[in-house]
Amino acid sequence: MYRWEITRAALAQRVFAIVRSRTYDEASATADTLLSAGITSLEISLTTPFALEAVTTLTRELGDDAVIGAGTVLDAASARMAVDAGARYLVSPSLDAEVIRTGHRYGVPVFAGVSTPTEIVRGLELGADALKLFPAAGRHPSWIADVRAALPQAPLVPTGGVTPETAPEWIAAGAVAVGMGSALSEGDRETVAKRAADLLARLADAVPEPGEAHPTDPYGA
Repeated sequence: MYRWEITRAALAQRVFAIVRSRTYDEASATADTLLSAGITSLEISLTTPFALEAVTTLTRELGDDAVIGAGTVLDAASARMAVDAGARYLVSPSLDAEVIRTGHRYGVPVFAGVSTPTEIVRGLELGADALKLFPAAGRHPSWIADVRAALPQAPLVPTGGVTPETAPEWIAAGAVAVGMGSALSEGDRETVAKRAADLLARLADAVPEPGEAHPTDPYGA
């Protein structure tokens, strides 16, 4: 698959799950719960012990049924190891040119972290496939609408502090997707399944009609 195809698949549901756990077994259990609930895109944070092994196992077992990425990728060395482990996309909390170059060298999209309009423009110049607005906590979804009035070409993905309740507001404001961690995955399998089903339906309903909040969304249906 080309980078744009992977990006489109990773953001197709307008949400990707973030798995950040204290142990490998906990990460595997959380990923299994999310995938069983119908989430098709998730990142394993490299802050999780044996995160790359988890990426390899999930990618091998799931094939094209899900898009597994690596998160908290801070430098070129981590990016290369994540690619070698089978990560389909890379997510970083910061804007690092070498992470983007490394991912692109091997055909893997990179969602680079940004927090200001200046960083958004720099991320676009560096060719980031999506821009992770981090942290989103403390910001209102209207910030996205204000920024995209000037930068409608910016594919923004708010992450950090996004909840199932606020996620549709971010999409309605023009975000192409949201990243969500424990707010999505906490609870037993039945609870997570119900939450995920409700969230996916609400995100689909929140997508603006053509010509509204994000007419240039490169990953829309």
